[in-house]
Amino acid sequence: MAISKARKDELVAQYGELIGQSKAIFMADYTGMSVKSMEALRHKVREADGAFHVTKKTLLKYALEQADRPVPEELMDGQLAAGFAMDQVPTLAKALVDFAKSEEKLTLRGGIYGNNVLSYDQVKALAELPSLPELRSQLLGLINTPAQNIVSVVAGGIRQVINVIDAYAKSEESAEAA
Repeated sequence: MAISKARKDELVAQYGELIGQSKAIFMADYTGMSVKSMEALRHKVREADGAFHVTKKTLLKYALEQADRPVPEELMDGQLAAGFAMDQVPTLAKALVDFAKSEEKLTLRGGIYGNNVLSYDQVKALAELPSLPELRSQLLGLINTPAQNIVSVVAGGIRQVINVIDAYAKSEESAEAA
């Protein structure tokens, strides 16, 4: 069914706004997915601070061109839907990859990160990256470990001095008692 020029302009503006706000865009083919599955996917994407929209290919291409983003023709086959990462790119990539594993009718094709076109394997690699909170905890662990080692070395040295003084005091007491 044909859509009016006004609706096309509205969709291009909507896509342009999503492209401008997103750090990455992931393309997927959703051929044969049920409405229930699509809603479950949208829920997962919202939890990952993203947006997932069924798109018109030609209008999305036009919006990408207007935003000076690359237009990956090889990713735009079949019924196209796009996931827009508004916050954490790895978090959305993980949500999409995990959902595609459980829903065989969703085929993740690749994406656009900045001005780079990503293959499916690159999106999968992004999904395997730790989340920001996990990275922060790993970094704190790395920073904290040397400090703990310094404290234990200093405490060990003090313990040794105390043990020597204690042994000397005990030997003096035993010498006086004898």
